[in-house]
Amino acid sequence: MAKDLGKCSTGMQPNIAALLSYVLGFVSGIIFLVIEKENKFVRFHALQSIMTFGFFFVVQWILGFIPLIGWVLIPVVAIAGLIIWILQMVKAYKGEWFKLPWIGDFAEKQA
Repeated sequence: MAKDLGKCSTGMQPNIAALLSYVLGFVSGIIFLVIEKENKFVRFHALQSIMTFGFFFVVQWILGFIPLIGWVLIPVVAIAGLIIWILQMVKAYKGEWFKLPWIGDFAEKQA
């Protein structure tokens, strides 16, 4: 782990809780945001999960209504989401405050 990440009110190691906040996308992000009261590292990753995968959900939903071009772009967006999902879980497990552009800055301020 990169450094001491403090204590977690869930009883888990903070890096494990942060990783788990990404596992089910925005759903697990919401769960960890609600149950984690103390640890800013976990709250940051939970918020970033909610915003990242909420964004991907909305974009794919909108693309579904756009004939042809939207339908072609859905798999591209899905692959990008998969790559970002894996990257965020790895970084959280390593104890890193990995911030995505715009979303990460907002999540950091709110955590």
